[in-house]
Amino acid sequence: MVLLLQPLAPARLLGSSCSLEKTLQCSCSFHGIPTPSVQWWMGGAPVGVNSVSGRLQVTSTVLGPWANSTIHLASEPEMGTSLLCEGKNENGTHALSILLMSRKSSLAPQTFLKGLIQGAVYGATAIALLFFCLLPVIVKHARTEKAAKARKSRKVRVGQKPGMALKPAEPGKAVAVPAV
Repeated sequence: MVLLLQPLAPARLLGSSCSLEKTLQCSCSFHGIPTPSVQWWMGGAPVGVNSVSGRLQVTSTVLGPWANSTIHLASEPEMGTSLLCEGKNENGTHALSILLMSRKSSLAPQTFLKGLIQGAVYGATAIALLFFCLLPVIVKHARTEKAAKARKSRKVRVGQKPGMALKPAEPGKAVAVPAV
């Protein structure tokens, strides 16, 4: 009698898939010698093999060194729920982690709105800081302009006596300027 011994092989994930129709269905296929056992974990808690509950159903089949397992979720998962498919034998463990997202999730609009508000606050703060930093420069410029206008108005025109007004005291009256 001849015995053929197969070499030992750790559990390896051969394939996985997820689809969403009426229910969410995810499958994992493992290969290993000895044949791997498959365990599903949802949100960090183990899900029983060939178990049926109101929310999910797990079915597993074994054929030679292959182990296949499928989980069906009847309702949409909570936002950010993790689903883990783990194949294990005495020579090793291999797992696949899946992050489940709800189609009804409001996380994206909330994140966008939070970013929009944060950007507006940062923008307003930057503009206020810029204004307060430039305020001394603006004030100095205004004072320089005012001083320049004051110096210009104090200049005496050619042929004008010092102290004589440039404009007539009463509107509409002509002022005679003596010729020099």
